[in-house]
Amino acid sequence: MSARFPIDYIEPVFRPPSEAQSLILPVTNGCSWNQCTFCEMYTAAQKKFRARDEAQVLEEIRRAGEQLIVNRVFLADGDALVLPTRRLLAILQAIREHMPEVRRVSSYCLPRNLRKKSVEELKELADAGLKMAYVGCESGDDEVLARVNKGETFDSSLSALDKLGQAGITRSVMILNGLGGQALSDQHADNSARLMNEAQPEYLSTLVVSFPMGDARFREQFADYRPLSQLQLFGEVERLLAGLELQHTVFRSDHASNYLVLKGNLGRDKAHLLAQVRSAIEQPQQANLRQEWHRGL
Repeated sequence: MSARFPIDYIEPVFRPPSEAQSLILPVTNGCSWNQCTFCEMYTAAQKKFRARDEAQVLEEIRRAGEQLIVNRVFLADGDALVLPTRRLLAILQAIREHMPEVRRVSSYCLPRNLRKKSVEELKELADAGLKMAYVGCESGDDEVLARVNKGETFDSSLSALDKLGQAGITRSVMILNGLGGQALSDQHADNSARLMNEAQPEYLSTLVVSFPMGDARFREQFADYRPLSQLQLFGEVERLLAGLELQHTVFRSDHASNYLVLKGNLGRDKAHLLAQVRSAIEQPQQANLRQEWHRGL
């Protein structure tokens, strides 16, 4: 009889695309904020937020170490860093003890969850193995953030990114293409670029906002939202890229929601990336765009 998988999951489980080969280790269930109107990842009844039992998590780490050999661990669900530093250190230390092959531990991170964590605490977590945080900034524009009930501002996002950077934790930031709709597109792009320029994250990616379960919840606070057309989405990305002044940031726009796949390093590849976007705007039929049926949302 084969051994039972060492970790108990409450579906659905989400992770960043780059964590496809990682062991997903839930340390919380759901999202502690869970009020962003564009996100329905954790709205199912069984995903109501709670911290998972510490003893159970530590036991799952022990069992995983007996059954699996993994190099990366992703701490799920939506915002593991909401946990107290002591609990996170206990989890990281258990991973180090029972899964010595692990070279990187990562998690999602809401900026709000770092307000009470000092740089010194984050350095402790980094030293214990937390190497990367995926920060869904979504936008650098305060009006857009308020319209989508993100619970963050330009300043709160920048503060969190600065703390992570000072602690030596790699930052992977997500910006949502189209989040401001037609009316707020320009300021969304401009202030998102400004936020990135001040933070200088190690990784930056753009995803296209989408509503696979309908947009009724989103429109409760953004009733006049008018979605961007495909060409307008490209125009917004062009404006964002044009405003970016990054030194050593890996840029990716290759999530399944994107029509146009872009990959490069900023600032080295800025001119090339802009040329790709402008070509897609001027000659979309020749741009090798991802077809609608192929956009896995």
